[in-house]
Amino acid sequence: MPSEQTLLVFGATGQTGQHFTRLALDAGHRVRAVVRTPSKLAVQHDDLQVVQGSITDDLDLDALLDGVTGVVVMLGDVAAQRERPVNTQFVRALVPAMRRNGTRRLLYQAGGLSAPPGKRLAPVLRVVRSTLARDYRGQHADNEAVMRYLDAEAQDIAWTVHRAGIGSDGPTKGELRRSARWISIGTFRDCAAYNLRALFDDTAVHTCDGSAYRRAA
Repeated sequence: MPSEQTLLVFGATGQTGQHFTRLALDAGHRVRAVVRTPSKLAVQHDDLQVVQGSITDDLDLDALLDGVTGVVVMLGDVAAQRERPVNTQFVRALVPAMRRNGTRRLLYQAGGLSAPPGKRLAPVLRVVRSTLARDYRGQHADNEAVMRYLDAEAQDIAWTVHRAGIGSDGPTKGELRRSARWISIGTFRDCAAYNLRALFDDTAVHTCDGSAYRRAA
């Protein structure tokens, strides 16, 4: 993993985002975190720059991307995404700004119940999506629209989508690995660690895979 990179992070106050921010700083990176409520970010560090704002604001993306190597988007708003595809609208503005500023890397965290472009979810995931997770239909649709846009219109950007199966906080359960066939319910910390690795993983570029713990033999 490259050292001393400047990362632009959206969603740093979230449950995965808090861990990601700490891990990135511990790894020697500089973090520029765009957050709606700075007081919710329970991280302090000399290499952390906090910018108050939201993706629904009129953000100066060119200023935010100045000197940035990689962008990480870990956002979800059930109520807002029920009304409109806020993440898709944001990513459609973000990618051109990345091109203008020479920022190449993008990690977008979607849910494991969002289907990748041109593919169907496994039967068990389709059942969960239509029953237990039916209230999140707006999020699924928004995530899927983001993936379709990246796949169709952003092949010049080194983007990676992590379709995470996030379960709960707590200690690490092991190392999540990229998987096109299986999605594990990971802890917030383990998902954050995966995101940081995947951001710089050339083999993950232009993939919309899930992540899974190594199965016992």
